[in-house]
Amino acid sequence: MAIVDLVMPKMGESIMEATILKWHKQPGDHVKMDETVLEIATDKVDTEVPSIAEGTLEEILFQVNDVVPVGSVIARIKTNVEENAGYNAGQPQPVIEEQVEAQTTAQVNITSNHKPQTANSNGRFYSPLVLNIAASEGVSMSELEVIPGTGNEGRVTKKDILQYVSQRKMSGYKPGAMKRQELTVLKESPVPEVQSSQLTTYTGNVEIIEMDRMRKLIAEHMIRSKHTSAHVTSFAEADVTNIVMWREKVKKEFEKREGTKITFTPLFIEAVIRCIKKFPLMNSSVEGDRILVKKDINIGMATALPSGNLIVPIIKNADQLNLVGLTRQVNNLAENARNGKLKPDDTLGGTFTVTNVGTFGSLMGTPIINQPQVAILAVGAIKKRPVVVETPHGDSIAIRQMMYLSLSYDHRIIDGSLGATFLTSVGRELENFNVDRDF
Repeated sequence: MAIVDLVMPKMGESIMEATILKWHKQPGDHVKMDETVLEIATDKVDTEVPSIAEGTLEEILFQVNDVVPVGSVIARIKTNVEENAGYNAGQPQPVIEEQVEAQTTAQVNITSNHKPQTANSNGRFYSPLVLNIAASEGVSMSELEVIPGTGNEGRVTKKDILQYVSQRKMSGYKPGAMKRQELTVLKESPVPEVQSSQLTTYTGNVEIIEMDRMRKLIAEHMIRSKHTSAHVTSFAEADVTNIVMWREKVKKEFEKREGTKITFTPLFIEAVIRCIKKFPLMNSSVEGDRILVKKDINIGMATALPSGNLIVPIIKNADQLNLVGLTRQVNNLAENARNGKLKPDDTLGGTFTVTNVGTFGSLMGTPIINQPQVAILAVGAIKKRPVVVETPHGDSIAIRQMMYLSLSYDHRIIDGSLGATFLTSVGRELENFNVDRDF
């Protein structure tokens, strides 16, 4: 008999851990090749983990709601293959683990001079996730050694290092300047959190609702984004009368010919793509003191779920799609998001995000940047308003379809002039829409 290790799979460059949602099999159950063993969730999407061999589930190493680092063994399967047979069922799995370790190590080495290891010279263990966060935040190995850990056997957890990084930023710390005794102060003065005990004393008629897993992740990401980027929001308005008239004229023919409905979202994304090509710095990210300008234009589209939560599926290489292609992608991703059918890759690799707050009736919004991107555009509701129209024959007042645009951007690298110029450019693209174009 051979034992095959089932490991937590890697589902994207930035995904370093996953939460176990449900075990479909229990110890003693027979499993077939590629049969679903368990369901897991990352901060991006939920997915299933299939069996890599046929046999009997021998052991489960983690329970529901456990957060497991990528590459960790989560279960063991006993197969009927002999250990010394030509095909050793246990062989493929270490290869997967080596690939995961190599990918994690590569991420650490790219952003820092950290050694590709999980334990230091003193034998203290650091998970790949902790090392990756340390590398991206410029935390040296000497700093890691003196961070008090709250995990098993004093290990530094994700919460420990994020708390340390947050306190370090708030105190204006520069790498290499913190002493051991200062770390103790940080540990004793954590970032304020709402404790469950605070919710036990209240007056009046109050309903207490526990956050679901996705809402907790969203809350964590929003706070981290505010702590990471210097948010600035600029506003503009655009006359989108031409777009409204054109869509009204072609929507029936479009649906009949293409088999899908055309909404305003792909039209907005089309304008954004044109402007990103003019201002490529808007399609970038920041790593330490380096700016990474992305050559691929992958547009994220914020999508509301039936639960009220929000997810951002990605249109990959959006600049290579025509309007029909963009429309199909927008509709397919939105439908898959609402039905829980998004794949892990569908939410990875975004370089710029568009959110349509007008869908819910909002005139404008101040969106929070989707890290590690540097900008996010919100489009408001389209409303008829009387406006002054300038013509060669003089000014006049007319009823026009008007919409507010708001752009939140990272002021660390996007100055007000660039942010405002980009936003104005998007507005002009929308206003100059060709009503005689085909689709």
